[in-house]
Amino acid sequence: MHPAFSVIFLTTLIGAAQGLFLAMVAVQFHVGVNGFAAPEAVGFYAVGSVISLALLGAGLLASFFHLGHPERAWRAAAQWRTSWLSREVIVLPAFMGMVFLYGVAHWQGMPTLLPALAGVVLAFALFVCTGMIYACLRFLREWHSPLTVLNYTLLGSASGFTLATAFATFSAPHAVRFLGGWAVALTAAAFIGRLASLIRNARLKPKSTLQTAIGIKHPKIVQKTQGFMGGAFNTREFFHGKPVATLRAIKWFFLVASFFVPLLLLGFGGDGAAIFLILAFVIQYAGLLAERWFFFAQANHPQNLYYQSIA
Repeated sequence: MHPAFSVIFLTTLIGAAQGLFLAMVAVQFHVGVNGFAAPEAVGFYAVGSVISLALLGAGLLASFFHLGHPERAWRAAAQWRTSWLSREVIVLPAFMGMVFLYGVAHWQGMPTLLPALAGVVLAFALFVCTGMIYACLRFLREWHSPLTVLNYTLLGSASGFTLATAFATFSAPHAVRFLGGWAVALTAAAFIGRLASLIRNARLKPKSTLQTAIGIKHPKIVQKTQGFMGGAFNTREFFHGKPVATLRAIKWFFLVASFFVPLLLLGFGGDGAAIFLILAFVIQYAGLLAERWFFFAQANHPQNLYYQSIA
């Protein structure tokens, strides 16, 4: 498939925002259960909610660049009974509203249990909706797997907890070790999940052939041309157009940048060294951009069996 950068930024930004919110709630409940000297400052929760909302808003803004008619965006929610995209369109603003209420409640010293619990439910619902947009497509076998939803959840949570760890060095130093430990665990789990999907996809065998694509049963068919001189919508939208070497390089980059380097930097920043933790998030997010590009590019649309060669 052709990766759309608007969707790449949408999914990675809102994933980090969801993970950041989950991290804040995790710290709040950890304080309540264990009673250790952790952040009670307004800044960690209230400002953290503002950061989460900013990421969600930026992701939502990016999504508009993917629409042919942005003024009709509200219609996307109309098919909520059958469409995971419609469900995502409904859950996303609901989650944003709950993050806003959570931040305001902390700022005003009001009870936060209800917005915290509701926000957690909506955060995971949003992960499921976003992942199922792709996992429900049976004809794209690289996406049609429970690993798709799992990886969206783990990757977003990992980036959000890494961001929360870096943010905590300024507003909640007592929570750095707690958040850093979770960031390491989630990044490691995300690596295992993403590696599992890479191994699975590498073993997929096409169910269709060039013979079934064009309806001719001759045992030897060789395509010499597409039948026209230039590209078309099908060749632009359903194929990335990059050589195998580029895909291989991007795969190795996102594996290193999304997982190995952040784990190393999180280890160095375990005592609250802000520069290492900030770098961990920045590099991990850059890796996730590459990971999401690869996620879309790796999906092999069945129509590519027919449009194999330009000349």
